[in-house]
Amino acid sequence: MPTAAEGTDPIATGPMRPTPADLEAAHGESIPDLIAPGLDVLFVGINPSLWSGAVGLHFARPGNRFWRALHEAGFTDRLLSPYEGRELLARRIGVTNLVNRATASADELDLLDYQRGARRITAKVRRYQPKVVAFVGMGAYRLAFGRPRARGGRQAEQLGSAHIWVLPNPSGRTAGYQMPALARAFRELRRSL
Repeated sequence: MPTAAEGTDPIATGPMRPTPADLEAAHGESIPDLIAPGLDVLFVGINPSLWSGAVGLHFARPGNRFWRALHEAGFTDRLLSPYEGRELLARRIGVTNLVNRATASADELDLLDYQRGARRITAKVRRYQPKVVAFVGMGAYRLAFGRPRARGGRQAEQLGSAHIWVLPNPSGRTAGYQMPALARAFRELRRSL
């Protein structure tokens, strides 16, 4: 099976399993946005995992529930894999990250990273003008935008002309939300569109 280090195109070749060396080399890597003008929803992750950094795809780490939550919420008609992420654009859905630097854990990010990320996302939202910007990670949203009491769901404020939603982090490492509750939160967003 090819690895990320061999330079194959993961979207063309399908699932790849990064080696430990691939994961180590992914520290600090960025991954390309899935973004276009006029999206219905722009999902904003916290930052890429080392696995995502190694394969160059959003929410790629096994155990991440983002793709399943999208499907169970009705955003997609079938369960997509991270390798099919470009298909989201045809559904008017985009994906980016608050901080586009792969780390082993979001704990490696500091307040300045989050604040820079907020400015970066604000600029992207103004440029691409999605209807909704949905942050997947409540704690990250609170830190980045200085909203320590923000709760999940639709927020009172907007970002440019976009409505803001805050969703639970779909990482498999986050046990606070079981899959039914995660899908329900994503479904509420979909129904609001």
